[in-house]
Amino acid sequence: MSPPVAALATPAMLRRSDPVRGAVERLARTLPAREDATVLLDFVEDDLREGLDALGDVQAHFYDLLLALHRETLTPVALMNAGENLHALQRLEDLHEVVTQLRRRLAQAAGMIRHG
Repeated sequence: MSPPVAALATPAMLRRSDPVRGAVERLARTLPAREDATVLLDFVEDDLREGLDALGDVQAHFYDLLLALHRETLTPVALMNAGENLHALQRLEDLHEVVTQLRRRLAQAAGMIRHG
């Protein structure tokens, strides 16, 4: 039995298939090999994934709105239902929080970068 395809993948192939992992690995190469840097990298990776996930949910909401507005018959109830998406509002709040956390974490990483 041959090995799974993932086992044959090179690190470069894996980075291309997971841009978040590739970005975090690149940042890791600039930071000192310390426990606090490792923890910071984990947080950055989690924040990037959460932000992209929240962004995807918000994008899906707008796509759903476009679909609703392209329906043949637009009724007041249909319009109200299309615009009512508490999940999208929550995800926008999540996105705001993640952007704020990433700003703080990247500033922290900038302070750790090895010079020279």
